[in-house]
Amino acid sequence: MDNIQDALQSINWGLIAPIILIQLVLVIVAIIDLIRVKQANGPKWLWVIIILFLSIVGPIIYFIVGRRQNR
Repeated sequence: MDNIQDALQSINWGLIAPIILIQLVLVIVAIIDLIRVKQANGPKWLWVIIILFLSIVGPIIYFIVGRRQNR
């Protein structure tokens, strides 16, 4: 238990916290956008899995590839 506490105390949270915040915002915005669009490029359930489990990269992939462009 002491090893875990020591490891958590040694983390530079000033660097990690913004990354965690950016990831959280990206995931929330991507999920909200996915809910609002009528169609995406591929099944929506698959995009939910990609967004949630591929960390920062998942929402970015969704916004680049998954959103259907209305032209």
